[in-house]
Amino acid sequence: MSYNASSGTPLVKVLVEARLGSRRKMAEAIKQGLVTLNGQKAESYSQPVNTQQDKVTFEGKPVELSRIRRIYLMLNKPPEIVSTTSDELGRKTVMDLLHRRYEGAGLFPVGRLDETTTGLLLLTNDGELTNRLTHPSYEIEKEYLISIDAALTQADKESLEKGMLLDDGLTSPARLSRVTDEPPYNYKLIIHEGKKRIVRRMFAHLGYQIKALKRSRIATLRLGKLEEGKTRELTPGEIAALKRITRLK
Repeated sequence: MSYNASSGTPLVKVLVEARLGSRRKMAEAIKQGLVTLNGQKAESYSQPVNTQQDKVTFEGKPVELSRIRRIYLMLNKPPEIVSTTSDELGRKTVMDLLHRRYEGAGLFPVGRLDETTTGLLLLTNDGELTNRLTHPSYEIEKEYLISIDAALTQADKESLEKGMLLDDGLTSPARLSRVTDEPPYNYKLIIHEGKKRIVRRMFAHLGYQIKALKRSRIATLRLGKLEEGKTRELTPGEIAALKRITRLK
């Protein structure tokens, strides 16, 4: 059977929506020859699938191609919780905070917050939206409230705003402002990078100690007054706004 780019849903997207794993894991499975389409080993992660007619297997087992309900959850992550679906050290994960009705829904965190950082974390089973929100090319803004142990000097503020050289390269310019109405936080930082522990590393490079760090916004999505440790489903308007900013139809 021949395929063209407009004849169906990309194979990797179908596998993610079937709750078999993350986009990265499914792309690797396709690469390793663990996925077949209509009896033949899949050719690429973008191979189009007609979910009404085609037959897909993963590790030799048929994949249910029926459409599943996409779920979009906002979580206010507490400290000492890891942003993974499981943890080999036995630590509590964000999945432990979800209501049992979401068990088996294939949810996974969109990006990560380190163990001591709190605030906004999005969980979903929409692999394509996850990819676009986390891929550097989309430059999705993330806003953080920060409490540091001293006032920033003008020179250090300018370093953050211009970009600084860290071990893994030059940081992109950040936007920084003072905060007076969000105790204990004294600064707000807006960046679009997603490198590991990037905010903590930026301030440590300048010699400041971060006493508290909280993410308050991702793109158009704001944490608002959601209590720490609680979740809520996004409104249709919030979902539509995220899809608009990531150019997702």
